[in-house]
Amino acid sequence: MSDTPPPRRGFWAWLTNNVWVRTATRPPVYLSLAFLTLGGFVAGVAFWGAFNTALEVANTETFCVGCHEMRDNVYQELQGTIHWTNPAGVRATCPDCHVPHPWTLKIARKMQASKEVWGKVFGIIDTREKFLALRPTLAAHEWARMSANRSAECRNCHNPLSMDLAKQSPQAASAHKAQLLTGEKSCIDCHKGIAHHLPETAKADEIEGFD
Repeated sequence: MSDTPPPRRGFWAWLTNNVWVRTATRPPVYLSLAFLTLGGFVAGVAFWGAFNTALEVANTETFCVGCHEMRDNVYQELQGTIHWTNPAGVRATCPDCHVPHPWTLKIARKMQASKEVWGKVFGIIDTREKFLALRPTLAAHEWARMSANRSAECRNCHNPLSMDLAKQSPQAASAHKAQLLTGEKSCIDCHKGIAHHLPETAKADEIEGFD
């Protein structure tokens, strides 16, 4: 009788002998290839439709202010700005300024926003005091994000090439001509206080680009 131990089963052997893998890779017996192809296509369309619908629902102002952290803080501030009420009657909502419009960039932003779900669950800013204490960090992160993408969300509505500098104040026209139109700076670099209050711990003259 040999004392040689039986050879170890490798991963490939385990995979090919696994009952679930064998079932999944076994050729169909009763269903035609046409039926499976059509069924897969319909299932794919249904999945895509459901996914895109859920994505769009999560990309509305109603969804954004569904939690009291946003509704009772930054949303209240927005209502007193030019982005809420203006002569043109054009209102910017939360997603307009905080979510990129291109689909791939939107998905990346949504994945990044999963941290906000974590914050909601664990009450990171569930009180006004907690929000104000963390606000400098939150604002710095958002300013850095928008600066990195050259204020892409702003440019969805504001096209520098369409600006009539003659109708702007001399100071604004000069700054736009020298810095915006040349690409030296983008919108957020000079308009950090245009939609929300600055962190209370910071002074206006200490923040570059305070408007």
